[in-house]
Amino acid sequence: MHSAFFGEFMGTLVLVLLGNGVVANVVLKKTLGENSGWLVICTGYGLAVMAGVLVAIACGSSDAHINPAVTLGMAIAHNDFSKIATYWPAQILGAMAGALLVWLHYMPHFKATADPGNKLACFSTGPAIKSTGSNLFSETLGTFMLVALIGAIVAKSVGASATPALVPFLVGGAVWLIGLCLGGTTGFAINPARDLGPRIMHAILPIPGKGGSNWGYAWIPVLGGLIGGSIAGVLIKFHFQ
Repeated sequence: MHSAFFGEFMGTLVLVLLGNGVVANVVLKKTLGENSGWLVICTGYGLAVMAGVLVAIACGSSDAHINPAVTLGMAIAHNDFSKIATYWPAQILGAMAGALLVWLHYMPHFKATADPGNKLACFSTGPAIKSTGSNLFSETLGTFMLVALIGAIVAKSVGASATPALVPFLVGGAVWLIGLCLGGTTGFAINPARDLGPRIMHAILPIPGKGGSNWGYAWIPVLGGLIGGSIAGVLIKFHFQ
């Protein structure tokens, strides 16, 4: 069963299950973590990414991208686009499966929560202030920082590539840092699969009182993520050693 597809699927599933799970724990009613705040969300998401990377590697993906923007950035950096056709579908499907598990786990709390916006937040991101240009810039910048930091972490000149066991922890720390510093504008999707897959599940699951899935915004974390990942890929290609 070990394969790159399965690894990317399982890694992204774990990322979304735990990452969106911490969001649900904070924003849904009558959880023990209700209203525990942004620091909890950022910390949980950083650790979720770390766990997702570890699971992806264990299940067969030595790259453990678990993010289409990372896959695209590394394809540009190394001039090898052959993995996109395998990794992107696995990442989207893994994100959908993770979102389904979040819904099943917190089902009584979804029923206890009246605000449809809080229900949607457990699946996908949205802007604190709606501004198309600014929101797109935020997602582009955040994803650029993520992919650039991953490129730096594994760069030979930095030395983490000589200690592979450190990489998942450092990548999780990068996500934690980005969330704390840049995430307050759009909720820092910085991962097209993490946003699109769960948004699809929000649209199709029978969640009572869920409201709309905000498809008018959905293209921003996808396009911004791919743009940011692409720019970081160029930086890595020409400037990282």
